[in-house]
Amino acid sequence: MQLDFFRGMKTNLSAEHEILSNKDESIPLFDNKFLDVFSRVAWYVPLLIFVPVILYFMYLSFALYIIPIAYFWMLFVAGFFIWSLTEYLFHRFVFHYVPKSKWGKKIHFVVHGVHHAYPNDSMRLVMPPALSIPLSISFYFIWLFVFQDLVAPIFAGFMFGYLGYDMMHYATHHAKFMKANWFVSIKNHHMKHHYQDPDHGFGVTSNFWDKIFKSDIK
Repeated sequence: MQLDFFRGMKTNLSAEHEILSNKDESIPLFDNKFLDVFSRVAWYVPLLIFVPVILYFMYLSFALYIIPIAYFWMLFVAGFFIWSLTEYLFHRFVFHYVPKSKWGKKIHFVVHGVHHAYPNDSMRLVMPPALSIPLSISFYFIWLFVFQDLVAPIFAGFMFGYLGYDMMHYATHHAKFMKANWFVSIKNHHMKHHYQDPDHGFGVTSNFWDKIFKSDIK
């Protein structure tokens, strides 16, 4: 792994999230070029993978569980809401957890640190399938255990939220054509997280949970 820059790096969080380049680029994460390919992904790949998944679970909601349409949308929105909290908690406590060991730091860099070091690399703005697919399967079984027969619409809403997160994350870094006030507000919030205060502002699709948990950027 090409992570020699860890030598002599400080252990405080701000040093771990130092910006190394604002260009559309980043260093290879693996010496093996074949492996490194899987750490880079175009923005549309999650759409190709997860739109069919969402449609399938929407279909199951009606074909298998025969859920009334009004009830379906209530559960779908609940799943979306659950995702929004998951997004916040993962970003804050998993992606921004910096281990003290050398190997822990390397793993952290591979998972999220590379994005803070090279925030505008367009090939590292959505989650690679090598990570998103195992995570989505894991969450499906968690929600199946928790919600049982209601899992299909909730999981559809949950995955819709995840897909919105990936698309919004890419857009905040590279969409130049979106001028709507709501998008500008979200973009500014996320840019402050990168360039002003990486210890706060963990919501990507909104700052709702940052306000609830008092981690918003001042």
